[in-house]
Amino acid sequence: MTRKIIRRYLPDAVQMRAHPWLRLFSRWLQHANLWHLNRRSVPGAVAVGLFWAFIPSPTQMLPTAAAAIALRVNLPLALALSWVANPLTMPPMFYFNYRVGTWLLDRPERSFSFELSWDWLTRELGMLWQPLLLGSVVVATCAAALGYCSVHTLWRLHVARAWTHRAEQRRLTRL
Repeated sequence: MTRKIIRRYLPDAVQMRAHPWLRLFSRWLQHANLWHLNRRSVPGAVAVGLFWAFIPSPTQMLPTAAAAIALRVNLPLALALSWVANPLTMPPMFYFNYRVGTWLLDRPERSFSFELSWDWLTRELGMLWQPLLLGSVVVATCAAALGYCSVHTLWRLHVARAWTHRAEQRRLTRL
């Protein structure tokens, strides 16, 4: 049921390969797992998407797409999950990453106020980047592992339940 709903919103692989901007990359977009929802491509796509969502990058979709293509996991799902980090969720996510980084580095947390200016970015980010980056990598790895394991387990439980249901249906039809 969920697969049918997700499949309805996913782009068609043939249309994507024929898109004028993507024709250059069509050779890399041929693998079936990039477009199908199966037990290998979906958990991997969740892991890739969540990992890159927690890494502070202005172009998170590019490394997400490159990782999804290299690992041959569902590309649209990985790209969609990378948008867990959106303008509304980025501040609390990256602040949490920073706090994890300061805890891991055993540094005191610096208080700062945010300004949207180049001067603030060069001055403050120079002092915050180490705990932010370390915390981001640790949290991203944990989120990716948790997402992969959760989806893989849920997929297996769903398949086992479907098999049990089918076996029960066959048993009832024989009676």
